[in-house]
Amino acid sequence: MSDTQYANLLKPLDLGFTQLKNRVLMGSMHTGLEEMENGHLRMAAFFAERAKGGVGLIVTGGFGPNKDGAIHPKTKYMQTESDVADHRIITDAVHAAGGKICMQILHTGRYAYSPNLVAPSPIQAPINAFVPHELSEQEIEQQIQDFVTAAHNAKKAGYDGIELMGSEGYLLNQFIATRTNHREDQWGGSFENRIRLPLTILKQIREQVGKQFIIIYRLSMLDLVEGGSSFQETVELGKAVAAAGATIINTGVGWHEARIPTIAAKVPRGAFGWVTGKYRKELPIPLITSNRINTPEVAEAILARGDADMVSMARPFLADPDFVIKTATGKAKLINTCIACNQACLDHIFNEKIASCLVNPRACHETEISIHPASSNKKIAVVGAGPAGLAFATTAAQRGHEVTLYEASDEIGGQFNIAKNIPGKREFHETIRYFKHQIALTGVKLILGHRATTETLNHSDFDEVIIATGILPRKPEIEGITHKKVLSYLDVLKQHAHVGNKVAIIGAGGIGFDVCEYLVDGNEDTSQDIAKFMAKWGVDTTLKARAGVEGVQPLNTPSERDVYLLQRKTSKIGQDLGKSTGWIHRTELKNKGVKMLSGCEYSHINDEGLHITINGEPRLLEVDHVVICAGQEPLRELTEGLTKPYHLIGGADLAVELDAKRAIDQGTRLAIKI
Repeated sequence: MSDTQYANLLKPLDLGFTQLKNRVLMGSMHTGLEEMENGHLRMAAFFAERAKGGVGLIVTGGFGPNKDGAIHPKTKYMQTESDVADHRIITDAVHAAGGKICMQILHTGRYAYSPNLVAPSPIQAPINAFVPHELSEQEIEQQIQDFVTAAHNAKKAGYDGIELMGSEGYLLNQFIATRTNHREDQWGGSFENRIRLPLTILKQIREQVGKQFIIIYRLSMLDLVEGGSSFQETVELGKAVAAAGATIINTGVGWHEARIPTIAAKVPRGAFGWVTGKYRKELPIPLITSNRINTPEVAEAILARGDADMVSMARPFLADPDFVIKTATGKAKLINTCIACNQACLDHIFNEKIASCLVNPRACHETEISIHPASSNKKIAVVGAGPAGLAFATTAAQRGHEVTLYEASDEIGGQFNIAKNIPGKREFHETIRYFKHQIALTGVKLILGHRATTETLNHSDFDEVIIATGILPRKPEIEGITHKKVLSYLDVLKQHAHVGNKVAIIGAGGIGFDVCEYLVDGNEDTSQDIAKFMAKWGVDTTLKARAGVEGVQPLNTPSERDVYLLQRKTSKIGQDLGKSTGWIHRTELKNKGVKMLSGCEYSHINDEGLHITINGEPRLLEVDHVVICAGQEPLRELTEGLTKPYHLIGGADLAVELDAKRAIDQGTRLAIKI
């Protein structure tokens, strides 16, 4: 691929007083580094690596203007000279790498994880345990001053600009929407009053920082909640934002409490570019579009259509810091693509862990996972080309080790080859493509269709052996488990066995949900059908409905299969799924008519079907098939009698669900030490 294929994406953007070298924004992400002791040093390394990779402009994770606005009590914010000095380390590192960077000013309002949270009105958010304090007029004036001070300090710290967060249901958005603003003073009531706060803050910031400073305003163009803004109101606000001094407008889609997916893998690529396109016809300054843009092809198509002046990508820069430079040098096929799984980024943040990336565990850990040439090169055998084996083999070879990778099947990927068949997980095709290229680039000797044995390994000249052989499905002790009605999840997802119209799935973990979705949705790939996605979730693409959703009914199509999803535990089914995506899976299965039963005791399986007991009451599920998704056992047969030094990684080490995140991280970390 040549860079001419991406002429729009790589074209500079002239902002008058400064020029961006391309149309790619690294969008804001909270990483958890913001709260760490000496987190500014790790942020400097993190952002500098992305600046070196060629991105046109970077936006940091959100920093509160004061203690009230911080995400939670231990969050740092931009207020003191010490804060300025810490941030100067970040901006110096980015500028030395040839990049530009803006600091996002984020006031969370009623979304703050703190009992001291504030908001325009004392209305509790459905995703928060705390009721906010209603700001007085005097307190609002102080909030305005704190925003201005934060922007002033950002400029002192060397930032090229700031992004003012006015979307996603945060404080400024809360003032704008009647859903959250029930005030009757000058800050509430009429639309003119409700938009007064963001415009006042924006005007005063521009006065403070001068004309030659980038101000991005994050405008909520599609609230996706009842009581949100209409299209005309948002156009009016956008024009006012431009007049008040914004340089660029960035697109916000959906409040955090909205029950419509916006960034998960189930969302089609570039699904919301059309939203920005409608506003671009109305607004006088450059517009940035966002959400589920993960390849240069998608980004280029959006710009070529005229839907935006710039594209924002956040998680793709976790997956690959060199996204832009690879695109510009004709190496787009080498990009490590974001698969929108959310497992190591958003789910980590929601669990108060440092964010990273399933496909790139170095993300946010650049100072501790450093890939340098090995002090002495070894001959290493890796058995198993699943996620763990692939990560180890390519990283070790990159360091100079001579690596031979054995795979018993005729293709690499291991469990990825199962996952890629699941609706909403097609992006795993990209990860397999990435590793295929890495094998060739790093010189790994790949031997497919070969099952390594203990005997052959013992008689080889390998210095060490890495066992990444994966797992075997666990077979629970249920009477009739060998009945012809019984299938394993591998029979269904890998061997594509025939499954009848009445099915019981034993095990409601991640694999159980995957099998369930496969059975109710089939193998037809409609994942990139934007119109179908919007109809299914009840989004009005004409934007005549207020906030895109008021009065719109989701288009639910029940499955032709009669499916039961069962678990022994009495807890809520699916509660251990990812915090940011579990609700999506549960909602879709519910809409498909799947019956979810917990507290099940499995009695036996016979010609009649599956016999279970729930709360002491026996039940017969008259099903055609029973699919077992009851966990896995590590596959460690090679360890018996192996005389070579060896290491177990991935499922062979610990079989907990199908944890590609842990497998890739473990393989990578071992490879940098060996």
